[in-house]
Formats: sequence, structure tokens, C-alpha cells
Amino acid sequence: MTSTDVDDGTLKGRGELRDRPQRTGTDRTAPATPGTADAPGAPHRWLALAIVMTAAFMDLVDVTIVNIAIPSIQRTAHASFSQIQWITAGYALAFAAGLITGGRLGDIHGRKRIFLVGIAGFTLASALCGFAANPEMLVAARILQGGMAALMVPQVLSIVHATFPAHERGKVFGLFGAIVGLGAVSGPLLGALLTEWNVLGLEWRPIFLINLPVGIGALLLGRRYISESKAPHALKLDLVGVALVTLGLLMLLYPLTRGRELGWPLWGYASMAGALVVFGVLVAYERRKAARDGSPLIEPSLFKVKSFAAGIAVQTVFGVALGIFFLVWTLYMQVGLGWMPLHAGLTGVPFSIAVSVAAGLSVQKLVPRFGRKVLQAGALVMGLGVLLYVWESRHYGLALASWQMALPLVVMGLGMGLIVAPLTDAVLSEVPREHAGSASGLINTVQQMGNALGLGLVSVVFFGVVDDRLTSERVGPAFAHAFQHALLWVAAIMAVMFLLMSALPKRPAQHLEGGDAPASLPAQAEGEPALVP
Repeated sequence: MTSTDVDDGTLKGRGELRDRPQRTGTDRTAPATPGTADAPGAPHRWLALAIVMTAAFMDLVDVTIVNIAIPSIQRTAHASFSQIQWITAGYALAFAAGLITGGRLGDIHGRKRIFLVGIAGFTLASALCGFAANPEMLVAARILQGGMAALMVPQVLSIVHATFPAHERGKVFGLFGAIVGLGAVSGPLLGALLTEWNVLGLEWRPIFLINLPVGIGALLLGRRYISESKAPHALKLDLVGVALVTLGLLMLLYPLTRGRELGWPLWGYASMAGALVVFGVLVAYERRKAARDGSPLIEPSLFKVKSFAAGIAVQTVFGVALGIFFLVWTLYMQVGLGWMPLHAGLTGVPFSIAVSVAAGLSVQKLVPRFGRKVLQAGALVMGLGVLLYVWESRHYGLALASWQMALPLVVMGLGMGLIVAPLTDAVLSEVPREHAGSASGLINTVQQMGNALGLGLVSVVFFGVVDDRLTSERVGPAFAHAFQHALLWVAAIMAVMFLLMSALPKRPAQHLEGGDAPASLPAQAEGEPALVP
């Protein structure tokens, strides 16, 4: 669900990308391999760029395309509400848990090799999703798909660094920004078209099967045209840290997702409480590992930086808000209002355009002049748009039309655009240079974890106010009421974000490690998982 991050430095932390061309994830080993910084570019580098950009586009579209097809999946696959949540949350969880590890594996074993493994696995998982015989198989395949994306996506910009000389990277970043914006807009529309066309009577399945020819082509061409690269002194994998993070998230998210369906059993509360213990153990372990061999999954000293600690909280709650909004929005339009997928997909276009426009303005014009106030204004504007949406839903009821939704969606999009583009720069401003890679990887990981948490909370804030036994005539009013209730939660989260942002630097240093990076790039509009390690 949401930022324009593209590698451990992210598109928003472009300075460190330029100065550290050979690092992904939490790799803090600075040396670049020969020929990666200012040396002549590798042969076939533009073809290699097209290949990795295609893979990045696949990941972006795959997230947004699924949201629009959820009602069709629920109807034809007879999936329960909790299974619907896990179709989205399972991907987000696996993606988040594997991002830093995926980047580290590329450093150790070769970026090209891990990229090809990731894209092959992503393509296979897409086939399993498309041919899923039941909801359980679809959920499992989506989790596998998220894990494979976590191997594939972190290598994208690392391959760019190893392939392009420094003077060409600004142009490359611009192309990535365009791809991010295109993926955000085209995903819902493509999902709507494929679902509504009902190709060969396959209903929703083509939204996954379309990845097969694209993935196979990228795999074959990638083997030939992508150059291999490694970090010369890559750190070791922190497998215990990965296990603790994943375990803690599962112990927290599983009860949230299944709790309502199972009647909120006692073990669910015990599991959520136990998750806090696991996270406590993780903190203690990471401190010990940092002192012992300097290769923790999460760098503990980062949290001594006030702005970074606050920024991590901002990214987490922002991910929660986006996770809640995009799922309940889809259910509201297609189930509550009874709209066809294409109708719902077209309704979101003004939102995507507003995000892209505001994102460009925020970094190029507003943040250099007003600093932190721009991000805080974004939280307030987005919250205002959410409340306006609630008012319209209540005022017009089930007669609410797409053109009437345009105003709150544009207001929300403008607010989101003011946040997503400059946020990572603001969070990284006071982080020591040597920890910039670790910090940026962690920022994007926690946003995806927040997104997974938000998807889990949909069981509470949306389905928790929907009667289990609804007659057909009561479905629309019930889903409209649940939508309004969930959006009030989103508005409250935006208020919390506004307060947390007060701990960010007043004047974020956008290019932490030097190198005059180009101005901002278009932002990802759907709040979906971005191109991050």
C-alpha cells in the first residue's frame, strides 16, 4: 500500500543511493564494487533496466489489481471475510518480513541471481494463485507471492547501481517514478477490466495469470542481459531476527483477523499479549547481536535518534491507515453500493492523479520552503478528506455517485501526496551517515508491517459492525455504515500522525549523504507496497 521507495535508500532518500551504489537492505558496508559508480555503463544496460522495471511494475500492479477483484473472489470462490483479509494481509506480511533479508541475500549471493530466483518464484506463485482450487490455497499462494516479491524487489535499484554510471542515474530515477505512478493508476483499471471481461469464464483468475507471460519473458531476458554484482563485504543474515519479527507479527495479526469469526477466544488475547513479549525479546537479541558481530537485522542505535524513532511510528500508523482504507473502500463500492469493478476502478483515478501532483509539488516547491509543516498539513488535509467522505456517505446514502466522491478523494489524494514523497527524507535527516541504508530499509519494512496490521484490523473496525446474518436488502446500508465507522478510525489515525510528526526535524535534509539528487519523483498513489527492500 504506500511511498515511492525504491531500494534501501528509496526514491525519497536519493542522496544515499548515489553515494552507496552497492548496498541494499541493511548492508552498511560502504565500498562499491569496481565499475559501479562513475565507470562507463554496462553493455545492454537499458535493456536490463527495462527488465527490472517490468518486474517492479508487476509487483506494484499485483497489489492494486487484487483489491479491485476482492468482491469477485469472495463471491465465486466462497471465501470468508477472514480469508479475504488474508489474501491481502498475507502478501503484505510476507513482503514486509522478507524485505531486509531479500536485500541482504542479494548482497551475499549476487543481485542478478536473487532477482531471477525472486521473479521465477513470483511467476510460479502467480500461477498457483490463478489456479487455486479453494480460498485456503489462494491465501497460501499469496503468502508465497509476497515472499518472492521480497526477494525480487530489493534487487531492482541495486542492479541499476551496478549497471549505470552515476551521471545516468537521475534519468533512471525519473523513469522509476513514472513506473510507480503508472502502476498505481493502471492496477485498479486492469483488475477491473480483467474481472469484468470474465476471460474464458475464469472470473478473477486472469488478474494473476497475466503475470505468467510477463514473468517468463523477464526471466529469460534477465538471464542474458542483466550483469551480476555483489557487495564485497556483505554482512551475514540475522535469521533469528527474521524469525522473531515474523513470529511476533503472526501472533498479533492472526487473532485480529480470525478473532471476530471465532468469537474472540481467550487464546487470541493471549497470543496478542505474547506478541509484545516476542518483540521485547527481539529488541534484547538485536542489541546483543549488534555488540557481538555488528550485523543485526535492526540497528538498535537508530532508535536513539528522536526524529527516526518518531518517523518509524509515523510510517507504521500511516501503513495502518492505508491498509484499512483501501480494503474497506473496495468493499463499500462493490458490495455496499453494488458497483461493477470497472466503475469502482475508474472512481479511484482522481485520487491517484491528486497524489502524483501533490507529491511532485511537495518536494520540489513546498518542503524546501516550509519544511515539516508540509507533512503535518498533509496529515490534516488527508484527515479532512476522510471526514468529508464520511459526511457524503451519510448524506447521500446508497445514491452516492462517482462524481460526488471525486471531491473527498481529491482532497485525500492531495494530503497523501504531501506526505509520501518527503517523509523518508525527513525521517532520515538526523540518522548517522553510516546507518542510512539500515534506517531506510527499516522504514519501508515497518510501513509494510503497518499495512498488514491495518488489514488485520479491518476485522474489528469494519466487519466488527456488520451483522453476520444480513438479508440482501440490508447489505448496502450495513456496508455503508461499516465504511463510515472504519473511516472515522482512519481520521483518528491521521490525527495521531499529525502529533507524531512534531518530532520530525523542522527542516529535513533531503540528501543525507551528499550528491545532488534530482527533484522529487511521482508518488505511488494507491498506498500499496512500494519498491523497497
